[in-house]
Amino acid sequence: MFVLLVLMIGLRHEVGGDWSNYVGHIQRASFESLERAVLRGDPAYSLLNWIAAQLDLGPYFVNIVCAALFGWGLVVFCRTQPLPWLALVVAVPYLVTVVAMGYTRQGVAIGLAMLGLVALADRKILRFVVFVALAATFHKSAVILMPLAVLAGARNRVWTALWVGLASVLFYVLLLEDAVEQLQYGYLEREYQSQGAAIRLAMNAVPAMVFLKYRSRFDMSPADRMFWTWMSLGALAFVGLLVVSPSSTAVDRVALYWIPLQLFVLSRLPDAMAQQPELNTIWTRLVVAYSAAVLFVWLFFASHANAWLPYQFYPWVWFWQ
Repeated sequence: MFVLLVLMIGLRHEVGGDWSNYVGHIQRASFESLERAVLRGDPAYSLLNWIAAQLDLGPYFVNIVCAALFGWGLVVFCRTQPLPWLALVVAVPYLVTVVAMGYTRQGVAIGLAMLGLVALADRKILRFVVFVALAATFHKSAVILMPLAVLAGARNRVWTALWVGLASVLFYVLLLEDAVEQLQYGYLEREYQSQGAAIRLAMNAVPAMVFLKYRSRFDMSPADRMFWTWMSLGALAFVGLLVVSPSSTAVDRVALYWIPLQLFVLSRLPDAMAQQPELNTIWTRLVVAYSAAVLFVWLFFASHANAWLPYQFYPWVWFWQ
């Protein structure tokens, strides 16, 4: 499944609303030095573009590497769930189809962040910080996830808060500080709006409310239950931010990092809600039906879905050229 994900995401051809922008990144990098290319944007992603430009590999090299990192994080995260295939089903309609194929940089960041969440579940705080730092080299906004390490239930919470706080400040200064003014102008002052932002936030908020109401039924350690309680509260907080923020796009983009909450809650829903074993199958089918409905609605009603249709696979397109 990992290989299939990498091929479908990485070798897509002219799929996604920002396809022309990604091609433009590579064309621009062909006229820049390595230092200039890396310092101009998100370092790791810019490096991949520079390599693709120098070797004339096109967007497919960049996308295949990004797809591999995203797929790695997604598969590892799903395998830590009681029903990994169900978690993957929940991921396909939006996280895989829209985010990984449409927001390449942030898709990689979310994939690496999911590796960090798995590390947090094992109380490996340093590993979490490393994965989030790597995620931030693909999309600087991932730095905002760094403070989550404090919520992981570490034994020495004060010491963890201290060094994680210092790491957060360090990576903020190195990666995000110079871009804050640009982001403020681009999102807040120009009041960018994202159509469907409320729906996407609701997709996080509904699992969050389910978890908060029935969290005692979810089989997990007290520390994990507390962590996902905070994650759920964060998902609900984004709904309030959407109401007061001048830019729904800014809230929408940050809330993407909370999509793993959907996978976590919905894949555990059958075990949590089925009071009798025979009801487990019914709940599983309901989650699958919900995921299918999400994909159906997006494909037929989303204003930018036409950029994904028809799906084209590069080797097949190349063969007929």
